[in-house]
This record gives sequence, C-alpha cells and structure tokens, in this order.
Amino acid sequence: MPAASPSTVASESVAFIGGGNMARSLIGGLVAAGTDPAAIRVADPNAAARDALAADFGVHAFADATDAVDGAGTWVFAVKPQVMREVSAGLAAPAREGAPLVISIAAGITSTQLARWLGGAVAVVRAMPNTPALLGAGVTGLYANALVDAGGRARAERLLSSAGATVWIDDEALMDAVTGTSGSGPAYVFLLAEAMEEAAIAEGLPAAAARMLASQTILGAARMLTESGEPPSELRRRVTSPNGTTQAAIETFETGGFRALVAGAIRAATRRGGELSAAND
Repeated sequence: MPAASPSTVASESVAFIGGGNMARSLIGGLVAAGTDPAAIRVADPNAAARDALAADFGVHAFADATDAVDGAGTWVFAVKPQVMREVSAGLAAPAREGAPLVISIAAGITSTQLARWLGGAVAVVRAMPNTPALLGAGVTGLYANALVDAGGRARAERLLSSAGATVWIDDEALMDAVTGTSGSGPAYVFLLAEAMEEAAIAEGLPAAAARMLASQTILGAARMLTESGEPPSELRRRVTSPNGTTQAAIETFETGGFRALVAGAIRAATRRGGELSAAND
C-alpha cells in the first residue's frame, strides 16, 4: 500500500486548541484507539501543559494556535467559553482557507456564534462531553450544523466516542439541556455520594467504611442501570420492598421534594448555558 501523501496526512490530522483535562482525555482516547500521535497537534499557552502532552502521548504541541491548526482537517476547541470569541477571531483566516471540521466543547457557545467568529460558512459540531471522559466512561451530546456532511459527522463521532458514548441531538436549542443533564451531571452524583458518606458517618460508621459503602453503591447501581437496559423506575421498584427500609428512605426523599430539587438543578444549569452564550456574544 503506498504511503499517504503529505496533503492526505494533513487533512486527517486533528488540532486541539486548548490542552486541559478534557482535551487530554480525548487525546489519550484517540491514541489508545490507534490514532498516530504524529497526526495530533495541540495548542496551549502553558509550557508545562505542552511538555506533558508531548511527553505522555508523543503529539506535537505549540504555543500558538495558528501553528497547531496549520493543515489540520479537524479542529477541536477545548477552551473556556469566556475566551472562545477571542481565540476564534484569531483563527478566522486559516478557517476560511482550510475549511476544517470544527468541533467545540465549550458550554453555551452556539454553532452560529462560532461560525460567525471564524468568518462565516464553517462546518461546526457542537459537543458536550462530561468529566468521566477522563476514564473513557463519559457521554457526549452532539449537534451538527447544516454544513457538516455525513463524513464530518462520522469524524466527530469517532473522535468523541474515544471518551465514551455519544448521543446526537437534532435541535441545537436542546444542547443547553444536555449540559444541564450530563455535562454538569457528574457533580450531582458526587454531591449525592458526599451526602451519603456524611450521613453514614453521622450514624456511627467509620469514615473509610462510609466512603467505600457510598461509592461502591453508586458504582454498582450505575452498572445495573446501564447494563440491564431497564428503566430506573423499574430498578427502583424491584429493590423497594413494601414497608421495608428502602421504602422508608424513598418516602423521605419524596416528601422532601427530591424530584423538584433535581428538576430545579437541571433547569438552573440549562439556563446558565444560555446565559453563557449571551454573555460571550
């Protein structure tokens, strides 16, 4: 089989703008899945972060984003929403020249905003992964604008699936709800674990035992939920014996407005996503 030409290699390369934890998890997933590290380029202003990425994965690391995206067919924006406009404006010229597939993991920034900042007609996939991506156990909501073709969707899904499951969303207006549900969601589970641990200690259990019991209970329940294929309502019903200990606990949750609190929390996170879009336009 003939070697790929330089232009082919360039079009298949991926440039990450930002080398933080989420970018690192995606890079690690790509390399583990067989992507040639030489095809991965990363831009980060922090020298220590660049050195670590280069040393750990063998990727090319740059201080300047313009150097990182040079010739890359896919760009992944992994910077904070507050700096997206500035960073994008600095890359408008190479975006117009190279017509890359652009993937953004910035919360609240719409595909329309990003395309406008990059100079106009740009194929944009908006993605919302979550922190379990660091373990390859995340989930990512994906939305593609009208300029993303089937090949672009496949490239985006291949890249994000290295961090876990993917879910396509047809209506971009729902991406803030994805952020509120799964993007912020791990923190909700951590809060539950924290509360369970504190309550167990208050009941007299040693701290180490309380942590093990809480964390392993959540892990086991999550595995049952994802591997059984049953809805959570049915799994809850099966473990709630009439007049038993679980029923006493569930009734306490329900009386305390647990569902309303969860709904309110997701609504607040969803609303904040929309506010980020408006604040950074």
